Order: sequence, then structure tokens, then C-alpha cells
Amino acid sequence: MVGGSDMYRQQILDHYKSPRNYGEMEDPTFTHVGENPMCGDTIEMQVRLDDDEEEIEYVAFQGDGCAISQASASMLSEKLQGTTIEELHEMDRDDVVDMLGVDISPMRIKCAVLAEKVAQDGADIYFGELDVDKTTTEDDE
Repeated sequence: MVGGSDMYRQQILDHYKSPRNYGEMEDPTFTHVGENPMCGDTIEMQVRLDDDEEEIEYVAFQGDGCAISQASASMLSEKLQGTTIEELHEMDRDDVVDMLGVDISPMRIKCAVLAEKVAQDGADIYFGELDVDKTTTEDDE
């Protein structure tokens, strides 16, 4: 995976040009917004949980930004469906980089993990574990 193969780069471009699950969802369980001020990326994640509020049934997103941030949100919207809230919280930067399939430079890692952080923070806010208006990658290291 050093540098990423052309196949993975094509996958990123495909998700950027034709994002999956892009748009508004009716009756999401929770919605949360985040931004990466360094790159100008913005993402809104909308998540619908099952009746037990343990499993993610559907994810939609909206936003604007670079190919990495938008492709990551698109791929994540597919990956999260059918996973549990616990599995969402266990995700980290390495999982996102593996999902993208290419090496991400330190300057672009905030673009790649924005959607993951927004979904995680949205769940934490919904369950009363966090109180923020908007997620930002500004303070990430």
C-alpha cells in the first residue's frame, strides 16, 4: 500500500465524483456538522439508528471539500451501515486510512478523518457524552 495503487486512487475519485448516500435523510436519529478549517472541508453526517439505538441503519452526508474528505465521507457512509455504535467509537485514523487504501500525508490526514470524527461526535452528543456545536479538526495532532 506504499503510496497507494492506482485502483485505490480511482476508487477515491469515483467516490468524490459520484458520492454514495449524499443528500438529506428523512428523520435521522442525529445530525452533526464538522469542518477542517485548514482545507475548508465541511461535512454534515446524518445517522439513523435502529429501535434499540445500538446499530446504525443508515447514514447520509452532505458537504463540500477536497476529494479526500468527500470520498472518505462517502466510503464511511457505506461502511457504517450495519455496524454498532460501539464499532463506530472503536474506529480510528488507521481504519480510515485503510478504508481509503492510500497513504495520506500529515497535511491531509485531517481531511481523511473529518467524517469519522463528525459521526463519532454526533453519537456522543446524541447520547449526552459530549456538548459541542460543531466538530473541528483544528486541534487534532
